[in-house]
Amino acid sequence: MDSLRTLDLYPPIAPFATGTLGVDGGHRLYWEQCGAPDGIPVIYLHGGPGSGCLPAHRRFYDPNLFRIVLFDQRGCGRSTPLGSTHANTTQDLIADIEALRRLLDIPRWLVTGGSWGSTLALAYGQAHPEACTGFLLRGVFMFGADEVAWFLHGMGKIFPEAEQRWLEYLPIEERDDPLTAYAKRLDDPDPAVHGPAAHLWNAYEHACSTLHGPRDGDIAWRLPLNVDGDVIALARLEVHYMRHLGFLRPNQLLHGVKAVAHLPLAVVQGRYDVVCPIRTAHRLVQAWPGADMTVVPDAGHSAFETGTRAAMVRYTDAFARAHHTGGIHAARPFAL
Repeated sequence: MDSLRTLDLYPPIAPFATGTLGVDGGHRLYWEQCGAPDGIPVIYLHGGPGSGCLPAHRRFYDPNLFRIVLFDQRGCGRSTPLGSTHANTTQDLIADIEALRRLLDIPRWLVTGGSWGSTLALAYGQAHPEACTGFLLRGVFMFGADEVAWFLHGMGKIFPEAEQRWLEYLPIEERDDPLTAYAKRLDDPDPAVHGPAAHLWNAYEHACSTLHGPRDGDIAWRLPLNVDGDVIALARLEVHYMRHLGFLRPNQLLHGVKAVAHLPLAVVQGRYDVVCPIRTAHRLVQAWPGADMTVVPDAGHSAFETGTRAAMVRYTDAFARAHHTGGIHAARPFAL
């Protein structure tokens, strides 16, 4: 245990380079690089779909050892146009990641991400295994129909109070199909319609995302006078991708493991993750020879619960140690 890092996230850092990348469909993607310009390349793929990157996401990695790349996916964060679903599919995002890698002249990188970011990491890696040194995933989600159905109809079995507030916004006759009902409102151009829908969609997910639940009581459910554009983007893009089952074939990511099974995988999973239940992570690790998984016994879905963020940092530290002692082909580079 003495070899394990016991500190929290690394200290806050600022990017050493930022820019935008123009891609098809009229999108411009914000990107940034942090840490060591000549360090171990790593890319962080944010969740959602639609959430965008946060400064805290830079802090999973030792800034003296890693060249940390983050970007806001189409329609997210500082990318424009915010909230756009036009030309916004998993295949588009895979192409964007590869275009960014080439722009930054990175031969191969460690691919990391959580929740939807884990979905995108797997999809990208299976399309471009030659560009990857390994994968570190959190809160695994593979966008199966059963996973989407659980989000829509299963989370409420654990959080019935939150589900009730989420569904009560809809007319009774529309509550059996909340995805279609929320999609209709989120697609409405009137802010008085799509704003409240976005706020309540996100409030439900937020209420289900941590083991101990939100600490702000009713505040998260109260409608603000103006709903922030980032909130609208997150809800709109999540619903867009759910309606298309992530633009993936059934079981595509599980069947595609053979394309990347020669590369290392580490998974951090909250035992009580209600948004992305542990069964999906277990299935992935069972299909991936040599994969390593840390199950955090007192965590839900959030990346920033204490045990989850500590496990993420421990894995990135381990990868850095292996890289410097045995190269990127070191056996079990995520070994703690």
